[in-house]
Amino acid sequence: MLSAGIVGLPNVGKSTLFNAVTRTHKAPADNYPFCTIDPNVGVFTVPDPRLEKIAAISRSKKIVPTTIEFVDIAGLVKGASAGEGLGNQFLHHIREVDAIVQVVRCFENSDVHHVSATIDPIRDIEVVNTELAIADLASLQKRRDRLQKQLHAGDKAAKIENAIIEKLLAHLDAGKPAIIAELTPEEKAIARGLFLLTSKPTIFACNVAESELAAISKADSSNLASRDADLVQNYARHHFATEAVVISAQIESELVDLSEQEALEYLRDLGVEDSGVHALIHAVYHLLGLRTFFTTGEKETRAWTIHAGEKALTAAGAIHSDFERGFIAAETIHYDDLFAAGSFAKAREAGKLRLEGKDYEVRDGDVIFFRFNV
Repeated sequence: MLSAGIVGLPNVGKSTLFNAVTRTHKAPADNYPFCTIDPNVGVFTVPDPRLEKIAAISRSKKIVPTTIEFVDIAGLVKGASAGEGLGNQFLHHIREVDAIVQVVRCFENSDVHHVSATIDPIRDIEVVNTELAIADLASLQKRRDRLQKQLHAGDKAAKIENAIIEKLLAHLDAGKPAIIAELTPEEKAIARGLFLLTSKPTIFACNVAESELAAISKADSSNLASRDADLVQNYARHHFATEAVVISAQIESELVDLSEQEALEYLRDLGVEDSGVHALIHAVYHLLGLRTFFTTGEKETRAWTIHAGEKALTAAGAIHSDFERGFIAAETIHYDDLFAAGSFAKAREAGKLRLEGKDYEVRDGDVIFFRFNV
């Protein structure tokens, strides 16, 4: 299972967001730095309204959604790359995750201490990113030193890797994260083996106060949190080629113990349709390059996860190795066509069901029946 690490400065709402995302009270969310030391791990189901509609068509007895693992990591402070605060633990834990959700504080609250005493989202982002970049620079320099003997011996692979390291060192020195470095596909494949922190896919979560979310959803530019969220979104776009999602971790934490209907009514009373956590989950899912296909029948309708661009043979293997080994064909229909037809029988009559081979690139939303023989 792929994982996303929730990171940021202390007291920005990381643990509150983790509890909201995983719908638990697992992570302590007290008002002091480093209330999270060991990372909390939770599994979140990816909301997908297509599941229930497919299940209704198949009259399935059971629905099984796909999931992502979230990790709540200790807060980082300036100097973490040199071991300040819980820096060494922070950097170790962040190396273990596949993507980063960087929580940025965009709310004023005198009762919640900020490590820098004032609210400045861009400054906070740059503290985190600078520490990650410094750690990457140190890692690359050590790797370059270890290559010297191979370089002197004329090793071609070492020469190629060293050239990539030099390119990345210059890129990081310019204050840019490794993820946006201009590398060829071959260079990117080699760079993945360097396990750089700034090469991890990153998304930003602008954490706003409960009272400010409605104003932001109405695009009230006079709202301070709205301006802060805009700054973060622009920063994310220009510096990371990624996006920022506006959320209210406090609102979501209050929804944890409510039913779905009660939560919806609570949000509407506040003047918003969604605090943003669902949007965040979907953004992380796609940030990880994941796509969903479905299998369905009377027993169950299930969502399965594959990477974008993967073929039918790989999708078959995601279900069971026997499906992959004995693959014959994939009877496929896209969700949109199935829902429009209303039943598999009508979809078949309309010619929407088709047989695909092992090299078919599975699309997000495909409903597949695998034919196999072992």
